[in-house]
Amino acid sequence: MDRKSLNDIFVTPLKKIKTYGGDVMHALKSSDNGFHAFGEAYFSWINEGFIKAWKCHQIMTLNIIVPLGEIRFVFYLPDHKTNYRVEDIGETRYVRLTVPPGIWFGFKGKAAGKSLLLNIADIVHEPNEVLSKPKSEILYDWT
Repeated sequence: MDRKSLNDIFVTPLKKIKTYGGDVMHALKSSDNGFHAFGEAYFSWINEGFIKAWKCHQIMTLNIIVPLGEIRFVFYLPDHKTNYRVEDIGETRYVRLTVPPGIWFGFKGKAAGKSLLLNIADIVHEPNEVLSKPKSEILYDWT
């Protein structure tokens, strides 16, 4: 795996098109910079205040969108022990995060109730491809 930097994470503003009866919200087009290939798309709910951490994909590129609610994402590299990158995204900051393989991340639900995450991945999920650590192993203050 190439040496990674937290600057390798791209933030792409997304369009919200106001329409009568409800907005249209773009996510990803095959012509976008963050698009490499299509493997699968999946949704994940996260409850307010709940933390899901830590994961590191070795091959998969993530394209993360939060169309409902708000989620705080924290990105980390082991060779930068105290350097984290934090991105709060959701309905008020509607962007796509493109996360290359090799970067550890976790996330926390920030909106009241629950928030919805969409990941459009470039490969099909493979359990042996992702590394996991318990929340306590990477020291980050989630408060």
